[in-house]
Amino acid sequence: MSKRIFEGKIEATGMQKTVVVSVDVPKRHPIYNKPIKQTKRLLAKDNLGCEVGDFVQVEETRPFSKKVSWDVIKKLGASEE
Repeated sequence: MSKRIFEGKIEATGMQKTVVVSVDVPKRHPIYNKPIKQTKRLLAKDNLGCEVGDFVQVEETRPFSKKVSWDVIKKLGASEE
């Protein structure tokens, strides 16, 4: 079974070892077939100590809690601040 992997930007770090990652998912409109950019907010487990604004790679894993089913596997870039 292949695991889904997304790249996104960290929006919030208010919880212990959990971050909110904003991911852009490309979709197509069902009638007009025009590409649409949809943004999803994923809760991910963070053991790397990332900060708000960092670009990370997240991977789908087993559920860690009721809402957390993603894991930060790689830090791609630091925040611009």
